[in-house]
Amino acid sequence: MISAPQIDLQYYFEKSSAYIIENFPSFVAGLKSFMGIIIGISIPLSILLLLGIVIAVESLKKIRAKEEEKYNTKVEPAFTDNQAVVAKQGDEGMTVRWRKVMEHMDSANENDWRQAIIEADIMLEDLLVKLGYRGEGIGERLRRVEKGDFKTLEQAGEAHGIRNRIAHDGSGFALNQIEARRVIGLYRQVFEEFYHISH
Repeated sequence: MISAPQIDLQYYFEKSSAYIIENFPSFVAGLKSFMGIIIGISIPLSILLLLGIVIAVESLKKIRAKEEEKYNTKVEPAFTDNQAVVAKQGDEGMTVRWRKVMEHMDSANENDWRQAIIEADIMLEDLLVKLGYRGEGIGERLRRVEKGDFKTLEQAGEAHGIRNRIAHDGSGFALNQIEARRVIGLYRQVFEEFYHISH
């Protein structure tokens, strides 16, 4: 069986190399010099890049640690097992404040309804502080809440949003008593979840 002829690449490479070395010695010398420079630069450059990677990784760890501290604040339980029994009776001071909120709601004056919502929102902030959530305001504290730890999170967010519209829009935000009672009902659900007021 006759095999197909094959090209001897090694032979041609050696012949080509010998030809270039013999006929272009200055080019070969320059190429050797250039490669020496490249190798000389690549070693310290590699060390610098490796050092840069180490510094970047360490810096990233510090950033992650600060983010963890700021945005993933661990919240201590609001109540221990022993405190929970007592808490079911409600926070007496908050219950008194809640009664004042309801007195405002029983008024025929729209300004009293607005005041009721604003006072309930202040109570909400006190609750969030009591539960250990940190932040510049209610909105930021609510964003740090895990839904599983706060079943009435949506109610709190909606109620606080309406409070903000009342505070920012003033008389431009129309409020009737039915809507005011609905909003106060949202606050009630939040407070009763955490035994913040008496049932």
